[in-house]
Amino acid sequence: MHGGWGSRPGGSQPKGRNPRGRDIWGRTPAQEGEPLPQGGNKPPGKTPAHAGLGHRARLRRRLLAGGAEALADYEVLEYLLFAANPRGDTKPLAKALLDRFGSLPAVLNADPAALARVKGMGETGTAMLKATALAARRMARGEVERKPVLGSWQALLDYLTIDMAHLTVERVRVLYLDTRNRLILDYHVGDGSIDEAAIHPREVVRRALDVGASALILVHNHPSGNPAPSQADIQVTRRIAEAGRLLGIVVHDHVIVGREGHASLRAKGLI
Repeated sequence: MHGGWGSRPGGSQPKGRNPRGRDIWGRTPAQEGEPLPQGGNKPPGKTPAHAGLGHRARLRRRLLAGGAEALADYEVLEYLLFAANPRGDTKPLAKALLDRFGSLPAVLNADPAALARVKGMGETGTAMLKATALAARRMARGEVERKPVLGSWQALLDYLTIDMAHLTVERVRVLYLDTRNRLILDYHVGDGSIDEAAIHPREVVRRALDVGASALILVHNHPSGNPAPSQADIQVTRRIAEAGRLLGIVVHDHVIVGREGHASLRAKGLI
């Protein structure tokens, strides 16, 4: 029989659509992705391909309209993981990540291998979380690079906290500054305890001369979370400050960051 219901010139009616172009739930192409009506027009025995779209749409609306505190930490992770799992429920995985690492910043700063050990985490989800952490670091770093460091101290602390507070190893860095106290070089000295085996005062000052710096700020983290300076922290800082004085290089501060906050040796009167 030709020209019957559902036929059209040039081919058959798309699967799941009636002649008016509506799908099996009565939605037009422009309405696809919208939640189904209350009570549902769902045909018997049929299940929508995206049963969680309503929940995702609600999260999206809260995120866009509600500001910084619109979503709980697990909901932030849940939303980030949507891209890696377009059809499934990501809430259990988000909560598992928080249980494993303890906080949202710790999840975002976790090593990819550690993330992969959480059941349900794949390469795509891990990459999404690492990209988010990278974006946060670059935003914070941009605030530091555009202004004199001493005049935007809180921006510097925010950057260092985002970048180092949740590391599981002790990392030593030196921020080299020009005559206007703008950042010239953020130098990663190495990982390990801050003693003269890891950081050499003469080498720190020599690099300052090499890059044309007139001042520097020492930075390292305490993986324990407690930023209180150790005796080794104090001794090395004083040696570097003394070496710098001989060559006209000012050591503005030594900042220690941890999950519990930060410590400034300058503010404590230790240099």
